[in-house]
Amino acid sequence: MNSSIISLNTGRAAPLLCNGEIHQSGIRKQAREGRVRVAALGLEGDEQADLSVHGGLSKAVYAYPSEHYGFWQTVRAQAKAGDWGQVLPPGSLGENLTLQGLSEQQVWVGDVLRFADCELVVSEPRFPCFKFNAVMGFNKAVKLMSESGWCGFYLAVQREGTLAAGDRFELLPGPREVGIAELFRAKIRA
Repeated sequence: MNSSIISLNTGRAAPLLCNGEIHQSGIRKQAREGRVRVAALGLEGDEQADLSVHGGLSKAVYAYPSEHYGFWQTVRAQAKAGDWGQVLPPGSLGENLTLQGLSEQQVWVGDVLRFADCELVVSEPRFPCFKFNAVMGFNKAVKLMSESGWCGFYLAVQREGTLAAGDRFELLPGPREVGIAELFRAKIRA
Protein backbone atom coordinates (compact mmCIF):
# COMPACT_ATOMS: atom_id res chain seq x y z
CA MET A 1 0.00 0.00 0.00
CA ASN A 2 1.31 3.43 -0.94
CA SER A 3 -0.25 5.75 1.65
CA SER A 4 0.80 9.24 2.68
CA ILE A 5 -0.25 12.55 4.20
CA ILE A 6 -1.35 14.91 1.43
CA SER A 7 -1.84 17.81 3.85
CA LEU A 8 -1.34 18.34 7.58
CA ASN A 9 -3.95 20.77 8.94
CA THR A 10 -4.54 22.59 12.21
CA GLY A 11 -6.91 25.28 13.45
CA ARG A 12 -7.81 27.32 16.48
CA ALA A 13 -11.29 27.42 18.01
CA ALA A 14 -13.21 30.38 16.60
CA PRO A 15 -16.81 31.60 16.30
CA LEU A 16 -18.89 29.80 13.66
CA LEU A 17 -22.40 30.85 12.55
CA CYS A 18 -24.73 27.82 12.67
CA ASN A 19 -28.45 28.24 11.97
CA GLY A 20 -28.42 31.85 13.11
CA GLU A 21 -26.46 31.19 16.32
CA ILE A 22 -22.77 31.63 17.08
CA HIS A 23 -20.90 28.56 18.36
CA GLN A 24 -17.21 28.03 19.07
CA SER A 25 -15.64 25.50 16.72
CA GLY A 26 -12.23 24.21 15.75
CA ILE A 27 -13.54 22.65 12.51
CA ARG A 28 -11.84 25.17 10.21
CA LYS A 29 -8.39 23.73 9.56
CA GLN A 30 -5.64 25.11 7.34
CA ALA A 31 -2.59 23.44 5.86
CA ARG A 32 0.65 23.75 7.82
CA GLU A 33 4.14 23.82 6.37
CA GLY A 34 7.04 21.88 7.82
CA ARG A 35 7.10 19.37 10.65
CA VAL A 36 4.47 19.62 13.39
CA ARG A 37 4.80 18.08 16.85
CA VAL A 38 2.33 15.30 17.72
CA ALA A 39 1.69 14.77 21.45
CA ALA A 40 -0.82 12.66 23.35
CA LEU A 41 -3.60 15.24 22.88
CA GLY A 42 -2.93 15.99 19.22
CA LEU A 43 -1.07 18.32 16.92
CA GLU A 44 0.72 21.41 18.14
CA GLY A 45 -1.35 24.48 17.23
CA ASP A 46 -4.66 22.61 16.92
CA GLU A 47 -7.72 23.18 19.10
CA GLN A 48 -11.15 21.67 19.60
CA ALA A 49 -13.98 23.74 21.06
CA ASP A 50 -16.15 20.98 22.52
CA LEU A 51 -13.97 18.37 24.23
CA SER A 52 -17.03 16.27 25.09
CA VAL A 53 -17.24 15.15 21.44
CA HIS A 54 -13.87 16.02 19.86
CA GLY A 55 -10.28 15.68 20.99
CA GLY A 56 -8.92 13.95 24.05
CA LEU A 57 -6.64 10.93 24.15
CA SER A 58 -8.73 8.67 21.90
CA LYS A 59 -9.59 11.41 19.36
CA ALA A 60 -6.31 13.31 19.31
CA VAL A 61 -5.98 13.41 15.52
CA TYR A 62 -8.67 13.28 12.82
CA ALA A 63 -7.83 11.73 9.43
CA TYR A 64 -9.86 12.00 6.23
CA PRO A 65 -9.33 10.35 2.83
CA SER A 66 -8.47 12.81 0.05
CA GLU A 67 -10.28 10.52 -2.39
CA HIS A 68 -13.66 11.79 -1.06
CA TYR A 69 -12.97 15.45 -1.80
CA GLY A 70 -14.35 15.28 -5.37
CA PHE A 71 -17.72 14.14 -4.00
CA TRP A 72 -17.91 17.04 -1.54
CA GLN A 73 -16.86 19.53 -4.21
CA THR A 74 -19.64 18.27 -6.48
CA VAL A 75 -22.44 18.26 -3.88
CA ARG A 76 -21.48 21.75 -2.69
CA ALA A 77 -21.64 22.99 -6.29
CA GLN A 78 -25.07 21.38 -6.75
CA ALA A 79 -26.27 23.02 -3.53
CA LYS A 80 -24.57 26.28 -4.54
CA ALA A 81 -23.22 26.37 -0.99
CA GLY A 82 -20.66 28.78 0.43
CA ASP A 83 -17.85 29.43 -2.01
CA TRP A 84 -19.21 26.54 -4.06
CA GLY A 85 -17.24 27.46 -7.17
CA GLN A 86 -13.95 27.26 -5.28
CA VAL A 87 -11.98 24.05 -4.91
CA LEU A 88 -12.17 22.76 -1.35
CA PRO A 89 -8.68 22.98 0.14
CA PRO A 90 -7.39 20.18 2.39
CA GLY A 91 -8.65 20.58 5.95
CA SER A 92 -12.10 21.74 4.77
CA LEU A 93 -13.80 18.74 6.41
CA GLY A 94 -12.15 19.53 9.74
CA GLU A 95 -9.43 16.91 9.40
CA ASN A 96 -5.89 17.16 10.72
CA LEU A 97 -4.50 14.65 8.22
CA THR A 98 -5.70 14.59 4.64
CA LEU A 99 -4.61 11.11 3.63
CA GLN A 100 -4.06 9.46 0.27
CA GLY A 101 -4.43 5.73 -0.20
CA LEU A 102 -6.42 4.76 2.90
CA SER A 103 -10.21 4.79 3.28
CA GLU A 104 -12.69 3.94 6.01
CA GLN A 105 -13.28 0.56 4.33
CA GLN A 106 -9.62 -0.41 4.87
CA VAL A 107 -9.17 0.43 8.56
CA TRP A 108 -10.23 -1.25 11.78
CA VAL A 109 -10.22 -0.11 15.39
CA GLY A 110 -6.75 -0.89 16.72
CA ASP A 111 -4.89 -0.63 13.40
CA VAL A 112 -1.67 1.38 13.62
CA LEU A 113 -0.46 4.00 11.16
CA ARG A 114 3.32 3.80 11.52
CA PHE A 115 5.18 6.90 10.36
CA ALA A 116 8.95 7.29 10.50
CA ASP A 117 8.72 9.50 13.60
CA CYS A 118 5.44 8.55 15.33
CA GLU A 119 2.64 5.98 15.51
CA LEU A 120 -1.10 6.64 15.55
CA VAL A 121 -3.80 4.08 16.44
CA VAL A 122 -7.23 4.02 14.78
CA SER A 123 -9.80 4.56 17.55
CA GLU A 124 -13.23 5.33 16.07
CA PRO A 125 -15.13 6.94 13.18
CA ARG A 126 -15.97 10.62 13.15
CA PHE A 127 -19.66 11.37 13.65
CA PRO A 128 -20.68 14.69 12.08
CA CYS A 129 -22.51 17.35 14.06
CA PHE A 130 -24.52 20.42 13.02
CA LYS A 131 -21.29 22.43 12.69
CA PHE A 132 -20.37 20.32 9.65
CA ASN A 133 -23.46 21.66 7.82
CA ALA A 134 -22.36 25.22 8.61
CA VAL A 135 -18.79 24.81 7.46
CA MET A 136 -19.84 22.99 4.26
CA GLY A 137 -22.43 25.69 3.56
CA PHE A 138 -25.56 23.56 3.14
CA ASN A 139 -27.96 21.82 5.52
CA LYS A 140 -27.73 18.30 4.12
CA ALA A 141 -23.98 17.78 4.59
CA VAL A 142 -24.40 15.77 7.82
CA LYS A 143 -27.05 13.60 6.15
CA LEU A 144 -24.80 12.98 3.14
CA MET A 145 -21.87 12.00 5.34
CA SER A 146 -24.14 9.65 7.29
CA GLU A 147 -25.51 8.05 4.12
CA SER A 148 -22.17 7.73 2.31
CA GLY A 149 -20.19 6.51 5.31
CA TRP A 150 -17.36 8.79 4.21
CA CYS A 151 -16.69 9.91 7.76
CA GLY A 152 -12.93 9.63 8.22
CA PHE A 153 -11.54 8.32 11.50
CA TYR A 154 -9.97 9.41 14.75
CA LEU A 155 -6.51 8.39 15.88
CA ALA A 156 -4.92 8.10 19.30
CA VAL A 157 -1.20 8.81 19.66
CA GLN A 158 0.73 5.65 20.47
CA ARG A 159 4.20 7.12 19.96
CA GLU A 160 4.72 10.89 20.03
CA GLY A 161 6.88 12.58 17.40
CA THR A 162 6.42 14.86 14.40
CA LEU A 163 4.46 14.74 11.14
CA ALA A 164 4.51 16.70 7.89
CA ALA A 165 2.74 16.73 4.55
CA GLY A 166 4.35 14.15 2.29
CA ASP A 167 5.12 11.69 5.10
CA ARG A 168 4.42 8.10 4.11
CA PHE A 169 3.08 5.52 6.52
CA GLU A 170 2.57 1.81 6.85
CA LEU A 171 -0.72 0.31 8.06
CA LEU A 172 -0.12 -2.34 10.74
CA PRO A 173 -3.23 -4.49 11.33
CA GLY A 174 -4.66 -4.55 14.84
CA PRO A 175 -7.03 -7.24 16.12
CA ARG A 176 -9.41 -6.66 13.16
CA GLU A 177 -12.57 -7.16 15.20
CA VAL A 178 -14.48 -3.95 14.35
CA GLY A 179 -14.10 -2.03 11.11
CA ILE A 180 -14.49 1.76 10.96
CA ALA A 181 -17.16 1.63 8.24
CA GLU A 182 -19.06 -1.09 10.12
CA LEU A 183 -18.94 0.81 13.42
CA PHE A 184 -20.05 4.04 11.74
CA ARG A 185 -23.08 2.37 10.10
CA ALA A 186 -24.05 0.63 13.36
CA LYS A 187 -23.97 3.85 15.41
CA ILE A 188 -25.77 5.91 12.75
CA ARG A 189 -28.63 3.37 12.70
CA ALA A 190 -28.90 3.27 16.51
